[in-house]
Amino acid sequence: MQIEALIYFNELTRSRSIRQAAETLGVSPMAVSRQLENLEAYFNAVLIERGARGIALTPAGALLAERADAMIRDLEGARQVIDDLRGLNAGHVSLHVNGAVINAILAPALAEFYALYPKISIAVTVTSAEVALNAVTTGETDIAVTMFSPSDARIETLFSLSVRHDPVMAPDHPLAAETEITLEAIRRHAIAMPDRAFSIRRDFDDRQRAAGFAPVDVAFTTSSLELQKELARRGTAVLILPAMTVARELRDGTLVLRPFAKGAEIASDMRLVRAEGPTPTFAALKLAEFLEAFLREHG
Repeated sequence: MQIEALIYFNELTRSRSIRQAAETLGVSPMAVSRQLENLEAYFNAVLIERGARGIALTPAGALLAERADAMIRDLEGARQVIDDLRGLNAGHVSLHVNGAVINAILAPALAEFYALYPKISIAVTVTSAEVALNAVTTGETDIAVTMFSPSDARIETLFSLSVRHDPVMAPDHPLAAETEITLEAIRRHAIAMPDRAFSIRRDFDDRQRAAGFAPVDVAFTTSSLELQKELARRGTAVLILPAMTVARELRDGTLVLRPFAKGAEIASDMRLVRAEGPTPTFAALKLAEFLEAFLREHG
């Protein structure tokens, strides 16, 4: 059995389509089918069932898919360690972040890192804090940067920073004339926020309940940070974001930030984490070190 067959099968389980797997791998559908036949012959078991909506894994196929993914990650890790020994300063590192807010914070950091290490490729996955932490503990990703995430004994916290979320608005918005914003005041204006699947929205709801208010129905529900910013720039909506997420807009004066009044504050720890366990690869180690230094400086 060749490693190539496992790689093809791994992509097939992700795409659930021989044609799509072939396109992703840059090979012909016949090549994917041939490698699948090799695997089925090796294991003497049917691994997939073909249907009108694509393929479905058999019980044997599901078992192999779980093991194949882990084996490929281990082999890729071994290859990177060998590259480290050769002093190539190259490799691949995966990073999970939760939410567009952190994605925006890290964009300049990743740009600076790539300028220093152009031979290191980076895969960034934006997801929930829970999924990000699980990806670290299972070895699916090297590093995660999360906010509003629970503690987990299985991971190592490299850096933690308390981050405030405050009202952000256009300079000519009525709330911009205030020195601090109360919950009662912000409720009188249109707000743009993510839905309640996001912790910031749930925390905002909790602050309102604690103050004796029912949670407000926000005017614009969106997880798109760019859409939120555009609504704020036009004076249409107020946002609730960390200052570093809108640092450029604050510098150029297109947006302003006013802190929440005492008792209405929303804060969370932004955490840089990785799994406890084997020594990380050169790529993962360098990115973790760089992100820690970047967050310390800009936090």
